[in-house]
Amino acid sequence: MAAALSLLGRAAAVVSGAQRLLRACGVGSAEKSFSRGISTDERPKRPLSAYFRFLVENRPVFKQKNPEMNNKELVKKLAGVWRELPASQKQVYEEATKTDWQRYGKEVAAYKAQLTPAQAAALKEERSKLLAKRRSLKLKRELTVLGKPKKPRNAFNIFVSEKFKASEGISPTPYQQLAEDDKIRYENEMKPWEAKMVQLGREDLVRFKKRKPKKKTAETAKKAEPVKASSREKKVKLKLKKSEE
Repeated sequence: MAAALSLLGRAAAVVSGAQRLLRACGVGSAEKSFSRGISTDERPKRPLSAYFRFLVENRPVFKQKNPEMNNKELVKKLAGVWRELPASQKQVYEEATKTDWQRYGKEVAAYKAQLTPAQAAALKEERSKLLAKRRSLKLKRELTVLGKPKKPRNAFNIFVSEKFKASEGISPTPYQQLAEDDKIRYENEMKPWEAKMVQLGREDLVRFKKRKPKKKTAETAKKAEPVKASSREKKVKLKLKKSEE
């Protein structure tokens, strides 16, 4: 079991690394919309910022001079060089980026002009999904900064995270108890956090909002009057019937 978990972890790391490499090489999103007749490869590529243009142009030289450095160390070194770069030299990259943006605008207009109405609608939908994903990531980062408590883990999550060397035959019962304890921890941490959010004016982050009682309008009051009158008439008729008996 432990070996299987380790293998899964390594596989996930490989996939994640491959995705990062694709993005770094400018491939962009691996998702394509061929079913709707749109290929992401056909779309104009967004220009690189001045900083990323500097990284792309100078990385091979720095890599050759510092072969012992890994990618993370290399980027960190280049970032330091960029910060110390004189404004006159940065302007060269900024002007190139500005020119690229002008070209990009023309290419995007030409690309959209040749799309069918169905393709244009699909492109708009994909754009909306991308923006929604970005908003979701931004909200997650904001919640992290605000210190929102982590959601409770279930029994399986806790079981996997423990990484026992010998896990065969272990009952899930203790993990279920740990999950219940973590749920209690989450509720205890969420209450003061939500109270703090209310004080900061962020009621939108609170899970359960108190609903104000609806006020009866004149129209609803009029509708209620016939019902009450009908109820009273029934009671009177019932009394008269009993008295006759």
